[in-house]
Amino acid sequence: MRIKNLELRVLHYLAAILLLLITLNGCKTRKLITPTPQIDIEPQFWVRVLLLDNVEACTLEIESSFSITDDPNLQTQLPTARFDQIDAPMSIRLINGEITIGGRPFMNDEIIIFPDEPYIFKLNGNGYRGKLKLIINPDGGSFDAINIVPPDAYLAGVVGAEMPSYWEPEALKAQAIAARTYCFYIKKRFGGNRKWDMKKTAAHQVYRGISAEFTQIWNIVNQTKGQVLVCKQSDGTEDIFPTYYSSVCGGHTENSKNVFGDSFEPLIGVPCPYCKSVAKPKFFFWPMIQFDNAYVVTRLLRRYPNLKQLGEITNISPVAQSNYAEFSRLTKVKLFGSNGKSDFLRAEDFRLAIDPTGRKLRSTICQIAKRGDKWEFSSGRGWGHGVGMCQCGAQGMARQGKNTQQILSYYYPSSKILTIDYFKK
Repeated sequence: MRIKNLELRVLHYLAAILLLLITLNGCKTRKLITPTPQIDIEPQFWVRVLLLDNVEACTLEIESSFSITDDPNLQTQLPTARFDQIDAPMSIRLINGEITIGGRPFMNDEIIIFPDEPYIFKLNGNGYRGKLKLIINPDGGSFDAINIVPPDAYLAGVVGAEMPSYWEPEALKAQAIAARTYCFYIKKRFGGNRKWDMKKTAAHQVYRGISAEFTQIWNIVNQTKGQVLVCKQSDGTEDIFPTYYSSVCGGHTENSKNVFGDSFEPLIGVPCPYCKSVAKPKFFFWPMIQFDNAYVVTRLLRRYPNLKQLGEITNISPVAQSNYAEFSRLTKVKLFGSNGKSDFLRAEDFRLAIDPTGRKLRSTICQIAKRGDKWEFSSGRGWGHGVGMCQCGAQGMARQGKNTQQILSYYYPSSKILTIDYFKK
């Protein structure tokens, strides 16, 4: 007995040491990829990410020296000012219609801050690569902060935010290709009409900059370098398309035409038996929630002011849905007004008007009912709009041995991977 007790104590001691080593190893600071790659890429290929909008102040930290230019043409980017490394956060403020950095005013409405190698800065404590552009808004009372970042660095900050870095490599590669394609499509489709290409939120795709970077994420970005998805367009040519994706489709993805109104051959709904085994039960099935009627009406009118023509919104009724074996996804709702008029909204637009975060009303796979002065959403299932790739489903397929090509071909039928070759080292 004494020998057995001694053996047990030794085993417990060794287990404690092992746990301590694992904990210490997990606390090590992650080694950053430095310097930032693709810093010499052609300007038209940089991604402009809206970090802050309509703010009056923020803080800046840069561990290297940096330049600031307020060249009105923003072409030559000759430095207007040079700053040495700063040891503490520097305040950026809008004072009397001028942007001031560390108390120094800059006269033009647009300025660019460009760190020296390794080309990294922190905005409000969050680290990003590349440049920081500040633009005073037309009202003169606020400004926007935009991260101008090379595409691979942008992608590293997206993939590690959209998927856990420890997921299967084939799922991560599928995510990287989908995210790269989506970024380039949105940039091409909408970027020319505004000062930025992408938002940093789930309104486009989540971008967390350096905090999302891990060695395995950079490996995935490099292994899929330049790879995008293309499909046949209406004119017979091949081009990129909006490769939507969502967290948990709930068992079947949705046709994009029912959600976003666009029609691309790869964006049709497909059965997904893979996500249920990956998603946490509380995310696959979400609990019943209620919103006050007054809150729902206020949110709808704020998002869609034209609904005021209905008078008081008296009722909301589902009028279209996609029916699957085990559930139905709402695709359109009808709003009834006190003056006899009515109007329609796509169900996804209705959902995000009520809950812009999407964290409570997680999908349109649910039932809607009026309970007194409250609206009840029950039998909820899935998380997100459900179009394109199901992220948990991609992980489920990868666990079953499916490769990146198979995953992408399944969720984006009739698409194919193409490598674009305009990246510099």
